[in-house]
Amino acid sequence: MRVLTDHIVNPANDRLKIEVLDEPGHGGACHAYVISGFDTKTNPSSGLVLRDATRLVFQNGPIAEVGVNGVTHEALLAILADRLRGFQSGRYACAENAEALKHIEAAQSVLLNRTRARMARGVEGTHKE
Repeated sequence: MRVLTDHIVNPANDRLKIEVLDEPGHGGACHAYVISGFDTKTNPSSGLVLRDATRLVFQNGPIAEVGVNGVTHEALLAILADRLRGFQSGRYACAENAEALKHIEAAQSVLLNRTRARMARGVEGTHKE
């Protein structure tokens, strides 16, 4: 198990622990993470979560062979973009959020182009290059 520390920058992130639960798979990336270190008792949305940790399980294996068995980068980027758009439409709008949103949208565009290119080559959902 590895612990990630790239996110640690302020008192909120200092408390969050990100653990990598598995070893890299066929494509070189890991697929299971746990984020803990937070207490949902004061969070109005806490009734929607199971406990004071969040487990992320990423797609592991070709969709054509194993089906959809985890979340994707695209799904997480969509959540982050939605949150930043929300902040930008309210009282927390700022240049830094706008810049972060710009980069997230750029990442979404790059991943979409990658998927389209893989589809055009007939290799999307496989381990073929």
